[in-house]
Amino acid sequence: MKSPRKFYEPLAIGAPQPYRDLPVRVERMIHFVPAHLEKVRAKAGDMAKTVDVILGNLEDAIPADAKEAARKGFIEMGQKFDFGDTGLWTRVNCLNSPWALDDISEIVAAIGDKLDVIMLPKVEGPWDIHYLDQLLAQLEARHGVKKPIMIHAILETAEGVKNVEQIALASPRMHGMSLGPADLAASRAMKTTRVGGGHPEYKVISDPVDGQARTSVQQDLWHYTIAKMVDACQSAGIKSFYGPFGDIADEAACEVQFRNAFLMGCAGAWSLHPSQVAIAKRVFSPDAKEVAFAKRILEAMPDGSGVVMIDGKMQDDATWKQAKVIVDLAKQVAAKDAEYKALYGF
Repeated sequence: MKSPRKFYEPLAIGAPQPYRDLPVRVERMIHFVPAHLEKVRAKAGDMAKTVDVILGNLEDAIPADAKEAARKGFIEMGQKFDFGDTGLWTRVNCLNSPWALDDISEIVAAIGDKLDVIMLPKVEGPWDIHYLDQLLAQLEARHGVKKPIMIHAILETAEGVKNVEQIALASPRMHGMSLGPADLAASRAMKTTRVGGGHPEYKVISDPVDGQARTSVQQDLWHYTIAKMVDACQSAGIKSFYGPFGDIADEAACEVQFRNAFLMGCAGAWSLHPSQVAIAKRVFSPDAKEVAFAKRILEAMPDGSGVVMIDGKMQDDATWKQAKVIVDLAKQVAAKDAEYKALYGF
């Protein structure tokens, strides 16, 4: 393990100094763009005005014979458009694939100063992060990249879940993590073909009572993993995200899954279709009534000490901290989104 002094040193001569704190950004949705499709890429400039993050996808869902076209398409997209305060990310192919090295080296060479985050799939342990960390420093130094490119890990193997705390602390480049439910289900030998969400057979059932029908309630397959990921990320000072919800047509279930993740501490989720952008925006922006009540708590306890009663509810230093989380997030959202700025009264 590196000493504290060494942890924040650049890993290559001429590479930019790593961040000590994450850049403050609203990232309610990470919108996936299939980078090999020119028709979809052409809309990226307009889409950037409506989303928080644009991600050029090079990995899953890209056919093997289109991998190089996707890489080239993402570079073209990055060069062509001004993304303003919208984040520009890419999901590269996994490190044991024949495409990963070219994905990373060619993209950093061409658009390293515009790229904010590389999303790394199938991270199994800190060794994967250490490799990418060193490689990025070398490429940044070679190509004169002025700001460090961050790393976002996808948690989608059983070994990755086992090592999640070490992954979160592996590098100052760590931006956060996303749940990858489909690959994780396969890695765990789970008996489901769904991409995220619940399962009708994963449930609890009430005890038998004579003459009464037994009720059952569907449970969340991903609750344990999301909670473990959130704890690892929050303790490391990085962000956690829900990943994909595969049933595009079931907007109600998507919203419930996103909201569960939001309530548990996730900062955002992936949007695979434009219809999911509005869902993520709605879910990962604090409710206006919650914000108004949280503001009242902070106003009543400016220094966070003591105890007050508001609408018959006791408020103390613990609820002050909860209120501050909500208000701080609302301020970030308001700075990004004029609609929510008016809604929150900032």
